[in-house]
Amino acid sequence: MPDSRARFRETMLPHLDAAYNFARYLSGDAIVAEDIVQEAFLRAFKAFDTHRDGAPKAWLFAIVRNCWRDRIGEQVRRERVMLSEVALSETQAAAVANVADDATDTPEAALARMREVDTVRGVIADLPEPFRETLVLREIEELSYREIAALTAVPIGTVMSRLARAREMLAKLLLPVRDQAREERQA
Repeated sequence: MPDSRARFRETMLPHLDAAYNFARYLSGDAIVAEDIVQEAFLRAFKAFDTHRDGAPKAWLFAIVRNCWRDRIGEQVRRERVMLSEVALSETQAAAVANVADDATDTPEAALARMREVDTVRGVIADLPEPFRETLVLREIEELSYREIAALTAVPIGTVMSRLARAREMLAKLLLPVRDQAREERQA
């Protein structure tokens, strides 16, 4: 048993932050995401000895997704409404915004970047769930098409189609915002 615990820690704990970020995207709520990840890690620990092949991150994400779906089922039964709010970790926000070093960054540039990050978060949050989920898994969590297909139980072609449509929706929603910001800067 101690060997199993050590293997679990070595294999699964490096994916804790990614699991939380994924749960946060799914749930739109930091506290709910924490609960989902806690439940997912408990389930993963109990079933760890049965996990054989495949990427541990993808396996964990499948468990996170199932925990989220279970929670949604509970909420629907209680007739609760989920809030559509998405937050990126600071690292992810910096990557999305291509943030410069704080020491050389001007306050104006930092504020503009923060606005851009908030805009991207909002647009991602507004995407329909299958497209948002696929986009987050591929672009932020960097799962392969095969891993996403296994996790979401859809063919790889569907993953590719959803990703292409999500990117297209994202571009259509962000282009007017970009053009408006450009006009504001020129005025």
